[in-house]
Amino acid sequence: MKFSSLVNAHLAFLASVASSAAVQPPNSTYFNPVLPGWHSDPSCIQVDGTFFCATSTFISFPGIPIYASKDLINWKLISHTWNRESQLPGISWATTGQQRGMYAPTLRHRDGVFYVICEYLGTPTGDLGVVFKSTDPFSDAAWSDPVTFPATKIDPDLFWDDDGKAYVALQGIILQEINLETGELSQPPISLWNGTGGVWPEGPHIYKKDGWYYLMIAEGGTERDHAITIARSRALTGPYEAYENNPILTNRGTDEYFQTVGHGDLFQDTNGNWWGMCLATRSGPQWEVYPMGREAVLFPATWNEGEWPVLQPVRGEMSGWPLPPPNRELPGDGPFNSDPDVYDFPAGSAIPRNLVYWRVPREGAFSTTKKGLQVIPSRNNLTGTPFSTTTPELSGQQGLAFIGRRQTDSLFRFSVDVNFNPQHVNQEAGVAVFLTQANHIDLGVVLLPGDKSNSTCPSRRKREEAASAKLALRFRAEGTGGPVEPRVVAVPRRWLDGPIRLQIETANATHYNLAAMPAADPKAAILVGTASAGLVSGGNGSFVGSLVGAYATCNGEGSGVECPPGGNANFARWRYSGEGQYVSETKVVKV
Repeated sequence: MKFSSLVNAHLAFLASVASSAAVQPPNSTYFNPVLPGWHSDPSCIQVDGTFFCATSTFISFPGIPIYASKDLINWKLISHTWNRESQLPGISWATTGQQRGMYAPTLRHRDGVFYVICEYLGTPTGDLGVVFKSTDPFSDAAWSDPVTFPATKIDPDLFWDDDGKAYVALQGIILQEINLETGELSQPPISLWNGTGGVWPEGPHIYKKDGWYYLMIAEGGTERDHAITIARSRALTGPYEAYENNPILTNRGTDEYFQTVGHGDLFQDTNGNWWGMCLATRSGPQWEVYPMGREAVLFPATWNEGEWPVLQPVRGEMSGWPLPPPNRELPGDGPFNSDPDVYDFPAGSAIPRNLVYWRVPREGAFSTTKKGLQVIPSRNNLTGTPFSTTTPELSGQQGLAFIGRRQTDSLFRFSVDVNFNPQHVNQEAGVAVFLTQANHIDLGVVLLPGDKSNSTCPSRRKREEAASAKLALRFRAEGTGGPVEPRVVAVPRRWLDGPIRLQIETANATHYNLAAMPAADPKAAILVGTASAGLVSGGNGSFVGSLVGAYATCNGEGSGVECPPGGNANFARWRYSGEGQYVSETKVVKV
């Protein structure tokens, strides 16, 4: 965006706010992102005074979280649209890519029913359009099995015209009528608008207002050239006239801390004020360190009758329409996104809603027992062979034994106590910052081979080497920019009588410290490794954001997808607490 356009947009917004000051409460000030952590491609609505948002999840599971808020600041995780393997049988394990899966949902409400339309990329037979429905978005069980439709493009929007007909708009930008009961699409698709010339015109949303059909899209790609543009027509099928002052929202060509601004949705509060949510990345123009990936940011908008919407530029500190009063009174058992984790995993308890997996897990791989969260190891470690066609059993497709929560703070501390008594060499349990199987930072407790045996008998050699195996702390990392030097530290003998606490905390906004200590004596901590957050920024995870969590593996031992017995790990006292959010390259807000 030209500097003059940025100034004009900001001045127009301030003028519109000033004109309504006599009848509105004082303006509000808040900090972005309002949905920190990996929350890309937000789509949001307001229903009876409650705001709802859905975001992309790609191959993580459960998929497509639904957040609810009464005040636009406190967002509670109330359900996941795709929460049962039976909704899409076999589709997760058949997905090979690290950034395939559920792309860019649109959330809408009509006649008491919530709809989520999305596309799943990367199935063996091509991409698949899905429409989920629910009359109770606070319940996982209430989300339907999907109606499916043939998908030729990504980023579906769902729009009903005045005659009640439903339409889907897709990347390109094309329009088709859709039967929401059968998934049948009208043919041929109607081309609406191809944007202003930026690459990848996508993420469309159609709004009807004051006799106009407004078509708002993302273009320019999802990195630093990302932008929101808009066109309008008197008829749904066009022709569409582009706004002369496009783009209406972007941070491209600036040195702002928030980059990649784009892919947004607009909605109103109960006072008729317009707001928008879009994605942004806290990378600065350097575009090197951004472990939380694409996050959801809130901006005020002015949309006067018969005019084009004016969107306030995205910054870390925002001022605009009066926010609804703070209110955390919402149903459901999920946590608020900004809350700390304090999980002890009582036996038989449900796994907390904000903990997710990388693909659908193997049945029984995760459970709560009297020892805490039990994780049955996967034969592949956190890397495995994700792009191999010759060792699919090590690819991670059939369940990676990793469970994590989004990193939702620039500065944080995460720790968990591990009870682990490995019986075979290379069995391991640990914690990780995980972006994809090609981008992660690990600290594990692992049984490593001891002295090599000179026996010529294979079985005796294996027994002798197992007998001399040593329990160690191992730090490993790989990702954008290549692997780092691993470090192995023997577990002190006096630690062996109880659980070992593994901890990840931010040394600063660009590095993680990974440490271990006996749970009974945290002062005896050993700093095992330090890694750059650049390892989990971009690379094979440019669409996603980092998770922090726990894993178990036998590092390729065993056969098929089964590990040797005796390597189950038990995790207890799971703690995550945020300690600060960067809202600019130099300003930290305490949380």
